[in-house]
Amino acid sequence: MSATPRAIELAIVAARAAADIKAEEIIALDVSAQLVLTDVFLIASGTNERQVSAIVDRIEEDLRKAGAKSLRREGFREAHWVLLDFGDIVVHVQRAEDRVYYALERLWKDCPVIEMPADLHGPISNDVAAAAAS
Repeated sequence: MSATPRAIELAIVAARAAADIKAEEIIALDVSAQLVLTDVFLIASGTNERQVSAIVDRIEEDLRKAGAKSLRREGFREAHWVLLDFGDIVVHVQRAEDRVYYALERLWKDCPVIEMPADLHGPISNDVAAAAAS
């Protein structure tokens, strides 16, 4: 099974929103074969708590405009790792240091990467690339 077209569409909307706020290392993973709760994990990094909060706000706003309903929001107060659950997709916005430490890409390395438009990838840090490879 693979992610639904709607989940991929929402992931692109969320990725564009994150990119507009200068999020880094945006990646979407198709987790539909491993999880029954969601189809896509979108992961993005911010350099500090203020940027993480701004990225989260913009993603929520743009997904609402796209007709997605927010089911859950976790970690916003601390803004180190914010999880946004929209049913079809789950968005993880992390500070760069937390992203390297928790290495979600490594944990979900068996999941296919969903191709995003080229302008949304942004640079991948050496730390994240190394964590994904191990």
